Amino acid sequence: MTIILHITTRSQWHHAEKLGEYRADSLASEGFMHCSVPTQIPGVVHRFFQGQTDLLLLCIDSTLVQAELRYDAIATGEKFPHIYGALNLDAVVQVVEFHPDPTREVTLPQAVTELCRNALNDSV
Repeated sequence: MTIILHITTRSQWHHAEKLGEYRADSLASEGFMHCSVPTQIPGVVHRFFQGQTDLLLLCIDSTLVQAELRYDAIATGEKFPHIYGALNLDAVVQVVEFHPDPTREVTLPQAVTELCRNALNDSV
């Protein structure tokens, strides 16, 4: 199991639960949903989520994603996971409240760190 992460809001997640699948706004506007590997989250928060509250981290088992999943390079050459279609909810193995403090370094919640560590250990 490889864990990728997606930042969303509580309201977007509740809408997905009612709908039976998750669709980020970027799916309609860009053709894919932005995800990150755990080490990329601090940079993503600083660039796109500064000062936002009511955030959730979707912990996604990449092996369960039914839509196409690609690691695409951005302008810097860094590769980010992108999901090219709706996300099936059973691929989301954990949903964690995420409250990054804008005055401090961004760190992942302990539950996410443990899940990622366990997934890494399971793959060895």
